[in-house]
Amino acid sequence: MTRDEIYEHLAKVYLGKRESVAEQKKKKAVNQSWLMINIVITAVILVSTVYGFTAFLARRGGLNNQVFYELNNSLVKVSYDLNEPYPSTKSFAISVPDKDASKFSKLNMTIRGMNGAYPGVVKLVVSNQKNEKATYYIKDVGADWQRVSIPLEKLNLTDWTTVREVAFVLEAWNMDFRRGAVLIDDISFSN
Repeated sequence: MTRDEIYEHLAKVYLGKRESVAEQKKKKAVNQSWLMINIVITAVILVSTVYGFTAFLARRGGLNNQVFYELNNSLVKVSYDLNEPYPSTKSFAISVPDKDASKFSKLNMTIRGMNGAYPGVVKLVVSNQKNEKATYYIKDVGADWQRVSIPLEKLNLTDWTTVREVAFVLEAWNMDFRRGAVLIDDISFSN
């Protein structure tokens, strides 16, 4: 082996090792850049998913309707007989504990008649500690469950912070059937 061949061989070995170190650094830099790109893509997907989900719930009212206050925990059955010689009205009241109802926007319930005899119209009376009374007539109370959601602004009370009771009144002059039963459930305040 000549001197030039030895130098050339040493240069190849030396430069070859140097090239492999440079290639390793280059590969490491490429891997790090791909890792950063993957992290950014994952973050964008996660943020857009969370934003889309919250926008979906807000649009459907899922986040806004979560605040509610239930007035009863079970089904209420009100039997009535408004024929002579019985009184011409029958009422059922649910007392409201000290609760500030001004935080809510609706009074909700489900209601229906029972056994083929239904009232048709039920008078709802909400009263507060100032002896103010607001009335609302629930119409078309029949054999099928009816979901009723009454905006509180339709019930003209000046003070919703001291609501005392919610009453259901059946009046003989305003009935389809003067004898029967009414089922009331899910009485609550909500937003």
